[in-house]
Amino acid sequence: MAVVSSDAAANEKLFLRTLGLPLERHPTDTTYLFSEKIEGAKHFGVWPLAEAAKACFGTDRWPSDKPKPQFCIEFEVATAAEVATAAQELQAKGHGLLHEPRTEPWGQTVARILTNEGGILGISYAPWMHEPERKS
Repeated sequence: MAVVSSDAAANEKLFLRTLGLPLERHPTDTTYLFSEKIEGAKHFGVWPLAEAAKACFGTDRWPSDKPKPQFCIEFEVATAAEVATAAQELQAKGHGLLHEPRTEPWGQTVARILTNEGGILGISYAPWMHEPERKS
């Protein structure tokens, strides 16, 4: 899950400094703050709106004809192939995709829709979330 942020500085102040969440910057996208160490969430992020627009539309501007997203929730499935199956099911039930299933440069396979409330809903397969825990 992620908050979609139009004001990165304000959200950084809230989530990092005020709430003290253990967020870090993504190594290849320093505007994205995230943590996989917050109990109750596999992943929590602060996703800049421009980056959400790039991920969904390939441009750094969110289309004016679509509600500006406030949050993103991604549901994890067991395999990359299940992302395509889920996307087909969503379309068959009348939900238009923001984009077809695709594998991002960091290895995540994802398809996304926009909810009526302006939330980005993703069906995702992130391989690192399925790796067996390594014992020390």
